[in-house]
Amino acid sequence: MQLGSFFLVSQGQNYREVCSGHRPETSLRPGQDKMKSIFQEKAKVLNNTRIGLSYGRIALLCSRNYLAAKPGQFVMVHPDNGTDPLLRRPFSIHRLITLKHDAACIEILYKIVGKGTRQMVKLSPGDRIDILGPLGNGFAISDRLQRVYIAGGGIGAAPLLFLASALRSMKNGPVECTLFLGGRSKSDLLCMNEFVDTGIKLHVSTDDGTAGEKGFLTNPLEAAIQENCPDMIYACGPMGMLACVAGIAEKYETSCQVSIETVMACGMGACLGCAVKEKTSDAQYLHACLDGPVFDACCLSLQSGGREL
Repeated sequence: MQLGSFFLVSQGQNYREVCSGHRPETSLRPGQDKMKSIFQEKAKVLNNTRIGLSYGRIALLCSRNYLAAKPGQFVMVHPDNGTDPLLRRPFSIHRLITLKHDAACIEILYKIVGKGTRQMVKLSPGDRIDILGPLGNGFAISDRLQRVYIAGGGIGAAPLLFLASALRSMKNGPVECTLFLGGRSKSDLLCMNEFVDTGIKLHVSTDDGTAGEKGFLTNPLEAAIQENCPDMIYACGPMGMLACVAGIAEKYETSCQVSIETVMACGMGACLGCAVKEKTSDAQYLHACLDGPVFDACCLSLQSGGREL
C-alpha cells in the first residue's frame, strides 16, 4: 500500500530497488475496496489467561470474516460496553485459528498498562467484547523467501507468532526462520514455547541476563547476519530497538520490515494520532493505522536515543 511516497516491498524486489526511490503506483485507502473487508462485531471470549504479572492472552470467537486476516494486521478493541474508556485500543492479531463451521478464533497478546487493559484482564469466558478489524497493512511475504530473521522485543512478540506460523506453512515449503527474542528481564520473554512449536530457531536475550544472553537482541542479530545474510528481517518492538534493527539492515543492505507500536484512537485514519515520520527530504508523515502498522524500515525516520536513523 502506498500513501504519497510510501510503499511496501513487493515480491521479488531487493533492498536496492526498495530504497532507490522507485515507488509502485498502488493505493488503497478506507472508503475504497478495503472498507469491505473491515468488520465490527461482538466477539465471544473463549479464554483469558494471565502471563505473569504484566501480560495476558485472550482468545476470541469471531465470524468467518476474520479468517482473511494477515500477519501484522490488528484489531481495535473496546474492552467494556460502557463509555469508560471511551476509545478503542489497538492490538495485533497474535494468532488466527480456523474452527469448525468456518468460524475464526483470534488471540490477542496484551500488556497490562492502563484502564483498558485492566478491564480486559477481568473478562471471563462467555463475555462479549466489541472488536473492529482486521485493520492495517500486514507483513509482505514473498514466496521466494528462503531464510528469514525475526526480531521481537517485549510485547513486540505479539504479531510475530502469526507471522512465524505463516512462514513455516508456505505452500512451497517452510521458510528457514530464526527468532531473536528479547526483553528487559526473563518475565518479558513471551510465548517461547509457542514459537518453538512452529519449528523456528530461537535465540533469547535479556537486558539483565536473567535468561539467555545478556544484552540487546541486536547484538546476536548482527552476528547472525554477518555469518548468513537473510532474505528478509521482520521486527516489532520498542522504537529504539526498531531503529537499531533498521540501522543494521541498512548496513548490510538487507530488506527489513518493521511493525510500529504506537497509540491509536480510531484505527482508520480519522484521528491522525498515529503519525510516523517518513524519511524524505520534505519530512512527510504517514499513519500507522492506514499505511502500516508494517513499514519498510528504510522508508521511516526512526528515533533511537534522540537520533534519527
